[in-house]
Amino acid sequence: MSERLYKYELREIYEAYVNKVARKEQDVSLITPIMAWLTGYSEDEIIKALETDITLGVFLDECPELNPNASLIKGVICGIRVENIEDPLMQKVRYLDKLIDELAKGKAIEKILR
Repeated sequence: MSERLYKYELREIYEAYVNKVARKEQDVSLITPIMAWLTGYSEDEIIKALETDITLGVFLDECPELNPNASLIKGVICGIRVENIEDPLMQKVRYLDKLIDELAKGKAIEKILR
């Protein structure tokens, strides 16, 4: 599954995040700042990446710097505790999933960005 997940285009994943957050009637404009916080990309770099064919795997694998507070992201996503994931790339994917899930659930941005 992980190999297939890494090959999805970033824009497909982003679109899924937008749909999830919008469905829960939360602020979709916070998705890009959350991604920037986690990855070290600027919001402009993320927007430009969304206009390319970059895959989720490449985007996260080549991120400038994973936020040092990412290790504070705890909990279960897709039935797995994110803090226990051993594959560094999969952990980045699940960190991002967890942050977007928290946004969709209405958690305050200050709490999401730890």
